[in-house]
Amino acid sequence: MRLDRIETFVFGNPPPRHGGRYFIFVRLTTACGITGVGEIYNATFGPDLVAAMAVDMFTRQFEGADPHHVERLWRQSYGAGFTQRPDVTVMGVLSGLEMACWDIIGKAADQPVHQLLGGKVHDRLRSYTYLYPPEGDVYPEPGAPSVYDDPDLAAEVAAQMVDKGFTAVKFDPAGPFSVHDGHQPRMADLSRSELFCKRIREAVGDRADLLFGTHGQFTVSGAKRMARRIEPYDPLWFEEPIPPENPADMAEVARFTSIPVAAGERLCTKHEFARLLEAGGASILQMNLGRVGGLLEAKKIAGMAETRSAQIAPHLYCGPVVAAANIQVAACSPNFLILESIGTFDGPYMSCLKTGITWEDGHVVPSDAPGLGVELDDAAIAASPYTDTELHLTMATQPVTP
Repeated sequence: MRLDRIETFVFGNPPPRHGGRYFIFVRLTTACGITGVGEIYNATFGPDLVAAMAVDMFTRQFEGADPHHVERLWRQSYGAGFTQRPDVTVMGVLSGLEMACWDIIGKAADQPVHQLLGGKVHDRLRSYTYLYPPEGDVYPEPGAPSVYDDPDLAAEVAAQMVDKGFTAVKFDPAGPFSVHDGHQPRMADLSRSELFCKRIREAVGDRADLLFGTHGQFTVSGAKRMARRIEPYDPLWFEEPIPPENPADMAEVARFTSIPVAAGERLCTKHEFARLLEAGGASILQMNLGRVGGLLEAKKIAGMAETRSAQIAPHLYCGPVVAAANIQVAACSPNFLILESIGTFDGPYMSCLKTGITWEDGHVVPSDAPGLGVELDDAAIAASPYTDTELHLTMATQPVTP
């Protein structure tokens, strides 16, 4: 078996665009006609440029190779051009290609990928959702109350999600974040965050865990101040409280609070996660399968986490092919904790696929279909091109001031 060709797709995620503005997909085909799909999570460059990078990497490293040789292809791509370090762009592209290889391997073996990575440990995967605006309310008018800044509205939506079956909800009321972070939280940010936790806890009681998100926006001392304010409401985690560069600083926050620290959506490869684990910076690892280096790299990270009594909670702020890959790794990892889902995996978000993801009563049911268990809908993708110039996710460019 050998890899013969690559196709790339940029899908403009339809409103309400939960999961990002666009998704970047690849499809590899072998000379014998087996196809495999992958997804690149890369927010640094425009999607068309990233798609061109995927073609370049495929041509240099993958074309003509046996897709089973995942380790060899991974090392060749990781070390190309005398790099050999966790470059976020390289790793995003490599993740998508590696993912597609596993999809091919599973289809060739007529087995789901989780069966080839150790076998299924979990028949059902607990999932959580972000608190999005109520159905039909895509984004509020400027100045109008919204689920993002109104604790009473957030509590109402949280109760609806728990009634639907979710046993954990995530929200991030901690204020604006910028390329200049970390900063000290403003007093209003502290008070609003505490009130969010209070109102949501009152609304859901002990039926659901609270997942307190930030975007790495605080200094160490600022993160400590925030943790002290929300600790009485017993969140399941405090997500990426400071920027991701320094594991020792993250560890200082983790030692300060009883709230478990979760982190990792911006980290690449086992090397960056190893440093985080060695420092004691997080006990919940949030690798994103479209950025971290692919499925096998994620499985290695899950194994390292086991040795430190840490758990994994795969992160998802991209498309449903990464979601499918997250599910495969979660299903075969003993230390899986919880899975991020985009709602209940339905609606416009899933329109780029011919296949679905099964969500039942707060859980995802891993597919036993061969490979990743998903297939692209070429016609739907062609009908929804991305025509804007904004990146997948952006931050404010001005410092956050009191």
